[in-house]
Amino acid sequence: MSETGWLAKLRQGLGRSSARLAESLGGILRRKLDAAALGEIEDALIAADLGPRVAAKLVAALAKSDANDPEAARARLAGDIAAILAPVARPLAPDPARKPHVMLVAGVNGSGKTTTIGKLAKSFRDQGRSVLLAAGDTFRAAAIEQLQVWGERAGVPVIAGPSGGDAAALAFSAFERAKKEGTDVLLIDTAGRLHTKNDLMAELRKIARVLKKLDPDAPHDALLVMDAGIGQNALRQVATFSEMIDVTGLVVTKLDGTAKGGVVVALAEEFAIPIRAIGVGEGIEDLRPFDPRAFARALLDLPE
Repeated sequence: MSETGWLAKLRQGLGRSSARLAESLGGILRRKLDAAALGEIEDALIAADLGPRVAAKLVAALAKSDANDPEAARARLAGDIAAILAPVARPLAPDPARKPHVMLVAGVNGSGKTTTIGKLAKSFRDQGRSVLLAAGDTFRAAAIEQLQVWGERAGVPVIAGPSGGDAAALAFSAFERAKKEGTDVLLIDTAGRLHTKNDLMAELRKIARVLKKLDPDAPHDALLVMDAGIGQNALRQVATFSEMIDVTGLVVTKLDGTAKGGVVVALAEEFAIPIRAIGVGEGIEDLRPFDPRAFARALLDLPE
């Protein structure tokens, strides 16, 4: 997919989020930006899932600006949103000195975690890197089968064990194989059973512990995959998973199916964790590095 095609897809994917925000802001921005109007803008931004802290910050900046028409005000908001997002827009860059660069991928069931791993594998393969996948979500047989399907699509091998097997042992075996074969990237799927948080925490920590037996710096990345449709609950998920592992990057999926895309801005402001990629579709090329300016302008329904 070309860059132009991707930007069009992003704009289309954020359509529900931008329509919701445009509907709320449309009438307000045509009025004088007095205290009452600014309060309504703040409410609209909170309702669009940007969160109270971001909303207050954006409105304070708008109040001090010289924006005197709706387009200028929206452009100002988009620019300030992009400025919040810019520091966290850091795509994944596997370290060529590591063979392999180990990426542990976490997220609740249904977040798009396994699909994301498949898409990342395809992206790395397209860059000329060798990739190995480890089906570490041994709790669900369907997760193992799904990862094997994605492995076939991406043209990369998958290490899997029996359903209900030891996820840490599987991760260790995958790491050993990847080291032996000089593989560039090892992507490890994990379970996502938040309703049994203590079990999940123990399992994730065990996986990290056994990986460190082969490399004290492993895993080199821990990615958290989240469905944008959960809105402000995404903040709670990040906090919960950060108790279990050192989250080094976020992947926000399913932006095309929700009106809550503004939560990406709230995540950037609250945690400052790198946003590695966003997803706006089911296709294997529908996961791309995060572009803060393009995202902000699409969210405010402004042309590129």
